Amino acid sequence: MSVPDARDRWDLDDIYVNEESWKEALGTIQEGIESLKSLQGTLASGPAALLACLEMHGRVMKEMYRAASYASMRYHEDTRVGATAGMEQRASLVATRLSEAASFVEPEILSLGEEAVHRYISAEPALETYRHQLDDILRRAEHTRSATEEEIIAAAGLVTELPSSAYGMLANADAPWPMVTLSDGTEFLLNQAGYSRYRSAPDRSDRELVFRSFFDVWRRFGRTFGTMLYAQVKRDVFYSRVRRYASSLEASLDSDRIPVAVYRTLVEQANEHLHVLHRYFGLRGRMMGLDDMCYWDIYPPLVSGDFEYPIDRGKELVLEAMDPLGGEARSAISRGFESRWMDVHPREGKKSGAYMNGHVYDVHPYVLMNYNNDYESVSTLAHEWGHALHSFLTNRTQHFVNADYSIFVAEVASTLNEALLLHRMLEESKNAEERLFYLGHALEQLRGTFFRQTMFAEFELAIHERVEAGDALTADEFSEIYGELIRRYHGHERGVVRIDDIFDLEWAYIPHFYYNFYVYQYATSVAGSSFLAEQILEGQAGATEAYLDLLSAGGSGYPYDLLANAGVDLSRPEPYQALMRRMEGIMDEIEVLLGSQ
Repeated sequence: MSVPDARDRWDLDDIYVNEESWKEALGTIQEGIESLKSLQGTLASGPAALLACLEMHGRVMKEMYRAASYASMRYHEDTRVGATAGMEQRASLVATRLSEAASFVEPEILSLGEEAVHRYISAEPALETYRHQLDDILRRAEHTRSATEEEIIAAAGLVTELPSSAYGMLANADAPWPMVTLSDGTEFLLNQAGYSRYRSAPDRSDRELVFRSFFDVWRRFGRTFGTMLYAQVKRDVFYSRVRRYASSLEASLDSDRIPVAVYRTLVEQANEHLHVLHRYFGLRGRMMGLDDMCYWDIYPPLVSGDFEYPIDRGKELVLEAMDPLGGEARSAISRGFESRWMDVHPREGKKSGAYMNGHVYDVHPYVLMNYNNDYESVSTLAHEWGHALHSFLTNRTQHFVNADYSIFVAEVASTLNEALLLHRMLEESKNAEERLFYLGHALEQLRGTFFRQTMFAEFELAIHERVEAGDALTADEFSEIYGELIRRYHGHERGVVRIDDIFDLEWAYIPHFYYNFYVYQYATSVAGSSFLAEQILEGQAGATEAYLDLLSAGGSGYPYDLLANAGVDLSRPEPYQALMRRMEGIMDEIEVLLGSQ
């Protein structure tokens, strides 16, 4: 493997000049923890005491984020290095001590009461910075129990994480994954990584072999996975009831004050537009030359292409794609590209995948990539730098306490960048083959991000409602619920995609069902970004400014409200309809291009 140019390695010296500086920072954080602990029991003494506590907590938390980010990114440079693994562990221990030290803050604020807190804010103007944080604590008062009850609820965590832990151990470590040999002689371990790689094999018989062999393992342990998932759902129901929520869904969404109508509108709109998904599967079958689409035919790329995009070209394309956002946004990302905010290339020991770290508040965002010169890498580059732009604008605009934003908004920024990149690539494409390649890639992303995640969300809602109604669920009942969904979404009864019985057990494979109503946000985000991208690319007055204001708002308000202020109401059908227009438009163009060949 070639040695990457130093320009393509991130520069962590911007955070700390060396490890010794990091160690000194940890010492300062621990001193801050002791200072914070000394403030316990003082908040009732007046506005100045409340301000001192919030400021101290914010300062220590900001430095904790910085130290933890440095340690984790040092470790991710080469996960084989024990010293940096130890740094990450040490930072985690200090963070736990900080969490314990700060545990008194919310209960003391709640004991003050809403009237007193607002009187404090009126008396001390500097507390205005903390208004949203304080209001959020106060609004959850009715769902906070007595100190004794809270202690019991916290202690329950010793056992309530077991379903998720057991799932992870069985699915990732103990399941007897088989060795599989493909028609070309390729032999591989069919674990989850092997399935993800080879489920899109070009030979159809190989794909069927991969699917049937993989899900046979899940079938053999179906009763066990069913027991674990049932326990997880009961855990969610337990927490929602002790917190006095009407449902598990309401309890989960209330952490960010997301209206339940958002979730239900998402599911309704997906079902109302299943004809769009079915049209996509029909088009996929036509492009693959298949008269009978099966479940193992949904992953191969619609169009193959040996297009290469070296990192410098990938950066150029991302910057050009961001032109509709204006010079300020482009300048920020250009500065990041030029100033070593990114670790670009794969190498032995480096953490796989890609992510953006925006928690080094006083410095700048960092991006980890494993860039491979293909279009998927360019798309991922655009995605992660959408997150980076979000953090750059938020950290520049907001006080630290209001800078941490919700995933409900975060994925809007990343997927909007993907939409801008597609627009740029279609402008550049020289022939029908290239256009088909870009359009096919985008269409499959939208299918997986919107319809598949919404199907998961509908399943999650159904199983929680069943348990809340007093029903017990076994593996067979999970499969019955999931089987109906997967057939409806894929048009099985209409002959769109054939779903064999073994795939009714796919629910056992999805780890997100242990995340308590999480995946829906991928689907709402891509709908929201499609709505915004449509307005921006059409040049609608104020659209770009509203979007950049959204990114600059960070966590200064509730995410649903921030999106609504930008013109996106995800409890209404319009954003989802914009996404459907986008998918229909892509398919219209693909059919025109196919007809011209």
